[in-house]
Amino acid sequence: MATTNKYMNIFQELSEEIKNGVFEPNSLLPSEHELCERFNTSRETIRKALTLLSQNGFIQKMQGKGSLVLDISKMTFPVTGLVSFKEIQQSLGRDIQTTVHKLELIEAEDWLSKQLECPEHALTWEVVRARTIQGERVILDKDWLLQTTVPSLTEEICADSIYAYLEGQLGLNISYAKKEITVEPATDEDRALLDLDGYSHIVLVKNFVHLEDTSIFQYTESRHRLDKFKFVDFARRRK
Repeated sequence: MATTNKYMNIFQELSEEIKNGVFEPNSLLPSEHELCERFNTSRETIRKALTLLSQNGFIQKMQGKGSLVLDISKMTFPVTGLVSFKEIQQSLGRDIQTTVHKLELIEAEDWLSKQLECPEHALTWEVVRARTIQGERVILDKDWLLQTTVPSLTEEICADSIYAYLEGQLGLNISYAKKEITVEPATDEDRALLDLDGYSHIVLVKNFVHLEDTSIFQYTESRHRLDKFKFVDFARRRK
């Protein structure tokens, strides 16, 4: 068997075992030596498989201790990165569906025109999508995009990836976003469109997304069930 296929197969087998609870969160995977014996392969191949597990959020390598199994019931979202939900989904490889509840061209009211820094009544796409992860509706994404930048949208595009369409079809250069993260009381809409499992609050992530010319074209509210997500960043102390 080719080395590439070998470490990919090991990654897939171990990731399935983590998903199925064979290795519980906060436990350690078998040592590299034990995995070499189990899969009858070299340490280099095992290390490549472990690196993939780490990159995909299944384990954390701990020097001198081994590979710690992470709680995959929580999805990891980068704070400083600007990635689409589909890109996150592809990196995790989980069973995720998107349901489009609303796609409508509206006139921006006063509150929305302030968020988008646009004239009041400017034509704006409003998109409401629920994300179902492993059978539970745990994210409600609400997007508003200026029609001057995005002339047309379809439900098919919204169900797949808006960013793939904007960058691949429209050729937009999406540059950066300002983010605000707060905990807010759940709304009637949250309770109707999400499986809140008794939680009275949600994590609200607001995104103000800018193009390369620094103009804002999208405002997003991503509403997350409290117990299912963690937000991560990398910080370095100034010298």
